[in-house]
Amino acid sequence: MAIPAVCVLRAAGTNCDVETAYAFELVGAKPTVLHVNRLRERPALLREFQVLAIPGGFSYGDDVASGRIFANELTTRLRDELLGFVARGGFAIGICNGFQVLVKSGLLPSDAAAGTAQTATLTDNTSGVYRDCWVRAAGDPRLCKWIADRDEVELPVAHAEGRFAAPPALLARLEAAGQVAIRYSGGTNPNGSQGDVAGICDPTGRVFGLMPHPERFLRWENHPRWTREARKPEGDGVRFFRTAIRHLTAA
Repeated sequence: MAIPAVCVLRAAGTNCDVETAYAFELVGAKPTVLHVNRLRERPALLREFQVLAIPGGFSYGDDVASGRIFANELTTRLRDELLGFVARGGFAIGICNGFQVLVKSGLLPSDAAAGTAQTATLTDNTSGVYRDCWVRAAGDPRLCKWIADRDEVELPVAHAEGRFAAPPALLARLEAAGQVAIRYSGGTNPNGSQGDVAGICDPTGRVFGLMPHPERFLRWENHPRWTREARKPEGDGVRFFRTAIRHLTAA
């Protein structure tokens, strides 16, 4: 396959698009930062990309609920193109606010019976406050094509509405299917998410959303203890982007 083309889709209020694009550059992909209005003008433009990334931030100020307005834009104006993108084998990632967008648009966790209806949510942290800290998390690589292995990683979080919530029966199905792609570990759950869920994927393993920010830990110098611990060759966040591009180019 040629160099994978990545669409980093931004809207008013997103603020992690540059870092997300840089993460894909690091692993050999070709990112393009695109405003959602350009995609609304020409929805077929999405067919030129193999990866869709919805970065973090505060899309539309999170004035209704985190990610809700951006999600409504996708489902009302771009639904068919997005479903076609996934059906063609496209990869997608939503980070923090992007995860909220994917969940509230119904693209995650994705249920054939529900269509594009929302079946889970990301809501207020149980603490009732905005959490900006570092967490530890461990992934499950059985299904999700963005997860390299079960090794624990450390990543930053920054959110007020990061608590994953779903009906018990749905959460049980996600766990049984391997769709719970990453969990907070070591007692670092910052928001009270059910089952310590930090991120989930769809049934294909190609559409992935997570609350921690891998794009904010690409270099060892991004770590708050970088001068006090043994140096690593790169930040833990790189592995997510590298793993997805590796799966994509091997397909």
